[in-house]
Amino acid sequence: MEWAEIILFWIGERAVTLIDVATSLLGLTCVFLAGRNSKYNFWVGYLYTAALFLMFLDKNLYASLILQPVSLAINIMGHYRWTHPLAEEKSSEDAGALRVSMLTWKSRIVLLLAIFALAFGWGLFLDHLFPKDPHPYLDSVVTVLILTAQMLSAMKKWDCWILWLVVNVTQIALHLSVGNTFMPIVCALYLVNGLWSLVTWMKLYKKKA
Repeated sequence: MEWAEIILFWIGERAVTLIDVATSLLGLTCVFLAGRNSKYNFWVGYLYTAALFLMFLDKNLYASLILQPVSLAINIMGHYRWTHPLAEEKSSEDAGALRVSMLTWKSRIVLLLAIFALAFGWGLFLDHLFPKDPHPYLDSVVTVLILTAQMLSAMKKWDCWILWLVVNVTQIALHLSVGNTFMPIVCALYLVNGLWSLVTWMKLYKKKA
């Protein structure tokens, strides 16, 4: 995709392309709104998913690429859940909004084991199916972590921000390894937002909001 490689400016010896800037702006806006407990994050999320699809296609990150439709489905589900809570799930501050909740320790352990198993299996499959992928296992770990974090976000679980912090650190390594320039900087901003959101959602959880 030649248009995706349009260079807007340079950071040192590395070029910042149009697709880098587009995904960066959309991603930051999406997570900022989510961290502020705004349902409008989902509308931005739809555009972000489309931009990521194009970026992963351009960078040959196939594990992330072919799972973008799954990411889109999770986004749609989350949009509905946040705005159509069950009676016992309603926020104390807004009856039309889903309140923040937490996973049990048992659920966290099971989830962690499932993440490692899925990431390894997907990486093994990807390594055989797409030999052009430069880092199949790292790519797979990031993909599984992102989808899991998205699912927890869709259910408005406070724990999602723990996974997002892990995702941000891992993504920095992944983007640097394939030559992305702007995204590592954005991931550092994600870390800041993730920490802020971790505190914000804990306050909402305590208020049952």
